[in-house]
Amino acid sequence: QVQLVESGGGSVQAGGSLRVSCAASGYPYATCIAWFRQFPGKEREEVAAVLTGTTRAYYADSVKGRFTISQDNAKKTVDLQMNSLKPEDTAMYYCAAHTQLRLGCSGRAVAARDFDYWGQGTQVTVSS
Repeated sequence: QVQLVESGGGSVQAGGSLRVSCAASGYPYATCIAWFRQFPGKEREEVAAVLTGTTRAYYADSVKGRFTISQDNAKKTVDLQMNSLKPEDTAMYYCAAHTQLRLGCSGRAVAARDFDYWGQGTQVTVSS
């Protein structure tokens, strides 16, 4: 059983940085692990994703160049480093995973409904 637990997040001023971490366990060698965010009244959108066991990473256009997703195999975490944060990045951030690799891992190929496992979420607030 895949388990995901997020940590990090918090509040920061615009232009600042935050890091969120997803402690993942119970997943097979090749799993798509992604960070989603959800704005009030909106559906969850994929921000970044990695295919574990590979160097493949995917980013939404809105965060490309500012956010970096990485795997820490020793700690078994998937981290999202968020730099140059903007007020419009304010959202609840979730870690999610799916193992149906035929669906893909990029946000252009999969949606929230394709992910079977979710963490509880962590709030990120960016003030202007």
